[in-house]
Amino acid sequence: MQVLHHLESIPESLRHGAVTIGNFDGVHLGHAQIIRRLVARASDAGGPAVVFTFDPHPVRILRPRQAPLPLTCTARKAELLAELGLDAMVAYPTDAAFLQWGAQEFFDRIVRGALGARAVVEGANFFFGRNREGDVGVLRRFCGEHEMAMEIVEPVVVDGGVVSSSRVRALVSEGRVAEVARLLTQPYRIRGQVIHGAARGAQLGYPTANLGRVATLLPAEGIYAGRAWVDGNEWPAAISLGPNPTFDEGGIKVEVHLLDFHGDLYDCWIEVDFLIRLRDIMKFSGVEELVAEMQRDMAATRAAVEELRTYEI
Repeated sequence: MQVLHHLESIPESLRHGAVTIGNFDGVHLGHAQIIRRLVARASDAGGPAVVFTFDPHPVRILRPRQAPLPLTCTARKAELLAELGLDAMVAYPTDAAFLQWGAQEFFDRIVRGALGARAVVEGANFFFGRNREGDVGVLRRFCGEHEMAMEIVEPVVVDGGVVSSSRVRALVSEGRVAEVARLLTQPYRIRGQVIHGAARGAQLGYPTANLGRVATLLPAEGIYAGRAWVDGNEWPAAISLGPNPTFDEGGIKVEVHLLDFHGDLYDCWIEVDFLIRLRDIMKFSGVEELVAEMQRDMAATRAAVEELRTYEI
């Protein structure tokens, strides 16, 4: 899949296909359904399946104080969309001037002009243009005027509720990562750089990678079972997210113990999937009690990762 960050000189191989426009934050099951229909429409049109998305999210420009942290960075979004069969993603650099384009200008310059679309696929709650002046009704009219196919994809419902980025964000914030995984195409993942910590984990026999520079939403405080990815290799990972009250250490820290890993990770960038939340952060009476609980956490982590592997097979 190709990733572009501009609209100048779009290759002909990426024009005259099917286009969808949106933020696609998290790449959840609703997004996946849109992409499946996009790929089908692109095949009908004899062209590529292209996503046009925004980098950063428009809310970060329009209302920066109200902008939530994203669920996925642009690179991870591209990976997830590529797995769904997409041909290209345009991650357009959003700025204030761009957000002043009206619905007609947006359609003419992007959909018709740069991408030369033959088909458009969108969700039912799609809005576009300055002040969200364009909706699916306006889009349908524009497409009809230019003999462009259009398809509206209905929302995906799981457990009686519509799957949306806001629903995923709320569940992540509550630490309900097992439920989150049921709404996404892949388990919830963060990416961070390994920084120096107190090295207390190593002293206890469980060295941890302390993550900094995490740019996406963190789950609620707690101990989690997950898996870590280092240079494309997977490791079961027990994750502590929050303070360390046993040693009177406050603040939010992300500490990841990679089971069976031996090596130096300082300054490396690693990715961490959250599979299940094991327990709350707890204050223990001493090191012996803490280590005993950590051993139980490691066993639960191995079991969770093995269960996921069985499911994926």
